[in-house]
Amino acid sequence: METIDLNGIQSLHAISNKLNLTNILPNKVTIWKLRNNNPMRKSHINNEIKSDEFEALTKITVEMSKYLYPYIREILQSRDNLDINPIIWNDFKKRFLELINERFNTNSMKVKKLFDQRLNDEILTKYLLTLAFCNCIDGFQKLKNYLLYF
Repeated sequence: METIDLNGIQSLHAISNKLNLTNILPNKVTIWKLRNNNPMRKSHINNEIKSDEFEALTKITVEMSKYLYPYIREILQSRDNLDINPIIWNDFKKRFLELINERFNTNSMKVKKLFDQRLNDEILTKYLLTLAFCNCIDGFQKLKNYLLYF
């Protein structure tokens, strides 16, 4: 989502406020710390995420995917029509890889897969489709189930 929304943490915090999640995610620092639980990040912090924090982040992700849905569709359409209009897909992919390089541990094997040209188009498409499928009434439950079981 940060690849699409250049405001990143500010948008996450604003949506947290909109969804009245300030008791769980009171500020940008709290959100940043939770995001750093990802072991692939350079600034990895090994803290256990509580279930209410997980649900709050999932709700924010679903709400943000609704907001970003027109852009997600446009990126996916560009991916499907590379011969006609590759600019949007290529810009998205370039920004994604720049963010990964900047914020993730590039020595990790999982992160290295993101830089593999043969795999990253498929991975990026999967990420975008997952976000697009969240844009429905049951989006929260669908994303939660996906994250917990797959």
